[in-house]
Amino acid sequence: MPIPNAGRCLHVLRETPATLRNLLALAAPEQLQWRPSADRWSIAMILAHLAQAEVKGFQNRFQAMLAADQPLLPAYDQTELFRSGTVFAPDVELARFEDARAVTLRLLDAMPDGAGERTGRHEELGILTIAQLLNEFAFHDLGHIRQAIEIYRSCVFFPEMGVYRSYYRINP
Repeated sequence: MPIPNAGRCLHVLRETPATLRNLLALAAPEQLQWRPSADRWSIAMILAHLAQAEVKGFQNRFQAMLAADQPLLPAYDQTELFRSGTVFAPDVELARFEDARAVTLRLLDAMPDGAGERTGRHEELGILTIAQLLNEFAFHDLGHIRQAIEIYRSCVFFPEMGVYRSYYRINP
């Protein structure tokens, strides 16, 4: 049984690092650190999250599910990074993400036929398949690309739009 959306998922996963790098190429350091509010993430924080989630949320889980029958997939605190008050270096985090993504893509490209049906037991969510995890992975990437774009446009362009700002309601 083929993995639903496998080609689309892999395309998104391959393109995400370049999409982010291209989008952020002209962003100033202060724009990458800008937070819409104290309880919202900056683009630098998004990049740090993507680097961490790449390994803890996806790569480790795919490896475990490919290596064992129904392994336990531990949950992890996805916001612990940000409670520390660390200021993340966007270029470092993006490079970490790109390196980890390359490893993940090699793993996914080497999956045997039928791997999408392999299962794991997520500590909080229960039984899931590789096919479900792969679709969640692409969905996760697209959500954070959208989030970064919204922060970027709100920080950089919205303040300079003058009277046109009345056309928009933003919530980055």
